[in-house]
Amino acid sequence: MPRTFHVWRRLDPAALVPALLVLALHLALGGRYDLFRDELYFIVCGQHPAFGYVDQPPGVPLMAATLYGLGLGAWGLRLPSAVAAGALVWLAVRFVRLLGGTGLALGLAALACAIAPMLMGLAATLNTSAFDPLAWTAVAYLVVKASRTETDRPLLFAGLVAGLALQVKYSMVFWVAGLIIGLVLTSERRLLLRPAFWTGAVLAAAIALPSFVWQAVHGFPFLELGAAAQAKNADIPLLPFIANQFFVMNPALAPLWITGLLAPFVAKPLKDLRFLVIGAAVVVVIVRVGHGKDYYLAPLYPMLFVIGAVALAPLARTRAGRTATGVGAAAAVACSALAAPMALPILSPPVLEAYMHRIGASPQQQERSFKGTLLPQVMADQLGWHDFVGQVEAAWNRIPVSARAATAIKVDNYGEAAALDLYGKGLPPALSGHNQYFLWGLRGQKPIDVLSIQNNLAALRPYCRQVIQLGTTWSRYAMTFENGRVIALCRDVKPPLVTLWPSLKHYS
Repeated sequence: MPRTFHVWRRLDPAALVPALLVLALHLALGGRYDLFRDELYFIVCGQHPAFGYVDQPPGVPLMAATLYGLGLGAWGLRLPSAVAAGALVWLAVRFVRLLGGTGLALGLAALACAIAPMLMGLAATLNTSAFDPLAWTAVAYLVVKASRTETDRPLLFAGLVAGLALQVKYSMVFWVAGLIIGLVLTSERRLLLRPAFWTGAVLAAAIALPSFVWQAVHGFPFLELGAAAQAKNADIPLLPFIANQFFVMNPALAPLWITGLLAPFVAKPLKDLRFLVIGAAVVVVIVRVGHGKDYYLAPLYPMLFVIGAVALAPLARTRAGRTATGVGAAAAVACSALAAPMALPILSPPVLEAYMHRIGASPQQQERSFKGTLLPQVMADQLGWHDFVGQVEAAWNRIPVSARAATAIKVDNYGEAAALDLYGKGLPPALSGHNQYFLWGLRGQKPIDVLSIQNNLAALRPYCRQVIQLGTTWSRYAMTFENGRVIALCRDVKPPLVTLWPSLKHYS
């Protein structure tokens, strides 16, 4: 019994209980919708193991393919992101303790990390961004711990976390760059003189090296993709971008993260955290210059919630302070409850559509092609895939059996291709010039004819002896650009598809 109690204390009940509640919420909702577009793609990528892929490191694809192989469906695929959401809450509480916070500060940080709509939405599916808030916060926590405790082991663990994160998403490079700039510009630069710092950096580089070598061997397609994304993403002016940050992170939580930005410059006990705020500012500049989406900044907020909670908690010692804190916490819960159906699959699609119409909500269009989509992307990209595959299968079945062996199926994007590969019955491997599918080429096929799914039928005619439209795509709640696409058979492709292939490359 004493040993069990000791273990329980080591786990920190104040951190563990809210973490388990968040985990339970995500597990309860994880299987309500279909697989997300990127999840489909990750599975197919992972079924082709490699040290890297055009648009991401190997971590999530290999994870997705392994979990999908267990046959647990969307619920099983999302276990890691659910665990990451719960672990973030646990880490936030531990971070508060490191900064000397107790009681109310612990609760405020845990609450913010648990209910911020953007953080909930990022963990709703298995995606490369789902692990960023946990990884970025862990690196910040470990660096601060190394500074405050004058020990080296946290710096080694920070390198380990950064290296593993780089095998999930390359964005960790921006956070590390921001932190180094922050250290150089503050008195915490003394950390850069410790051998353990550079040992941790070497460890991170060694873990990430295979993926970067893969990128180098293939001509750094990720950089080409990043340049293309600037044109694809909507160019949102600065003020609407900032206003949207208030909305997606919960307006009632704004005092917490704003305090987190300011407190290190006005509160002496938090002075050593200035490098974190400077690092965050560097990331904001990088995201804005690169026309990044709103969720690119999400990994910064847990750290700011923690700092803000520690700074604001002492103000609640007065009666007025306790009242303000209670009202603010209640408002935060209410705001997140209002936004939760647009971040998590709580409501069915028709009910969600009606709900959004009733409250007058419409998600900010993060890409130009999103215009007109009825539901938030995190929902819409989980819907319509079986409809799409069924419509393509119906068209395929209209092709004479004798001609199918010499017929390929070509689509525009990796979501369509992956849906056909995973859900299609009796179909050949899908072809696409989009991202990793381009590198896979014709996948062993030598087609004479092509069943093409695309927007513009006229653009297909110059390459075909005959064009026969066999169907169209439609699903009410799918992304709008997936609807109204023609499914057409291009007979006798000229020049052959193998000759045309280089011109079909589309990195975005």
